[in-house]
Amino acid sequence: FSISGSDFVEMFVGVGASRVRDLFENAKKNAPCIVFIDEIDAVGRQRGAGLGGGHDEREQTLNQLLVEMDGFDVHEGIIVIAATNRPDILDPALLRPGRFDRQVTVNYPDVKGREEILKVHAKGKPIDKSVDLKVIARRTPGFTGADLENVMNEGALLAGRKNKKTISLDELEEAIDRVIAGTEKRSRVISDAEKKLVAYHEAGHALTGYLLPHTDPVHKVSIIPRGRAGGYTLMLPEEDRYYLKKSELLDRISALMGGRVAEQLVLNEISTGAQNDLERATYLARQMITEYGMSDELGPITFGKKHEQQVFLGRDLARDRDYSDEIAFAIDREIRRIIDGCYNKAREIIVNNRDKLDLIANALLERETLDAEDIAAIMEGRELEAEAADGEAGPQKEESSLEENSGSDELQNKTDSTTAARETDKKFNVRITFNGQDPE
Repeated sequence: FSISGSDFVEMFVGVGASRVRDLFENAKKNAPCIVFIDEIDAVGRQRGAGLGGGHDEREQTLNQLLVEMDGFDVHEGIIVIAATNRPDILDPALLRPGRFDRQVTVNYPDVKGREEILKVHAKGKPIDKSVDLKVIARRTPGFTGADLENVMNEGALLAGRKNKKTISLDELEEAIDRVIAGTEKRSRVISDAEKKLVAYHEAGHALTGYLLPHTDPVHKVSIIPRGRAGGYTLMLPEEDRYYLKKSELLDRISALMGGRVAEQLVLNEISTGAQNDLERATYLARQMITEYGMSDELGPITFGKKHEQQVFLGRDLARDRDYSDEIAFAIDREIRRIIDGCYNKAREIIVNNRDKLDLIANALLERETLDAEDIAAIMEGRELEAEAADGEAGPQKEESSLEENSGSDELQNKTDSTTAARETDKKFNVRITFNGQDPE
């Protein structure tokens, strides 16, 4: 038997509880059986949530569900399974032993899981023999099963548009970029001055990302508009990551500062392009201080409640902040110290390697997209290889942080999130961010 949590809710009082009773009556008649409730948070949300009063039909439904699962009657042979994306807001009584006492976390697939999922979605598609799905799996950290299905479908569409008989690595490369950042918008008219701004901004990210010792390798840099983005720098780790060290977080903030530093040094002007870089850098620094206990001044202490713990999700309104004004001032001071230190570190790197910055920016203005091999060639003083006739495809790595120069909105897919265990049960995802003014 299966039912959605929202199916219990009706406009008439008592219908939800009645449907719960009917569901378990039918289950008892057909025992042994399994009862599956999808989106259990629709009726299983913590009681007393919000600021409103009056009778809550949802609570009546939840009470009946609790009774049916572990009340006076014993339902032998009935296994109850439920699914939700928000286990943090479920009522504690629903999770106690005897009810939903076993929790199975379905997280983002690892590299081996992604490979198996890709094999499933590759069936029935004319994949070129040169394509190694292990390589594609390593290039898609943080992707869900639906994302991987989308990659294969996009690759098939791209191959069809090019009248190809098989799906090659080039099409899958482009499909991954489309899933991450959207489709290219080569028809968008961009002035030479703005194009130069974007090129130096992304060159600043690429240069600092390449030279900092604790950042993920730079995989691709582009100034081609994609979706709402005017350009992006993609950094991918070489393996799945679950924890980040303090040095890695600091270097990540320094890489985020690279775009703003390059603008200021080269153009003697700053733009809105670094808006999201600054937002992410500040968020990372605040996490280091308030969640990870990485402050020498404040010590290994966490401060405040997580953003999800709000009164409308069943949390206590009076427990939002658990530190004094003096501590709040110290937190702000520590965040400013971290940001300033990382900014100065990025500035030192770019000042000492100004010639490399110019080379990367000029190459971007000429080619529009540089892959990992191109960046390495520039940094090592080698000549760039001639451009391929049909797209770019370079060596790839994993996971990501992606800084883009464009819309002020942030697209997290996958989530962003690679900030060192935002919550104990979350892995790092592919992150995409857009910086600057909305080009739409």
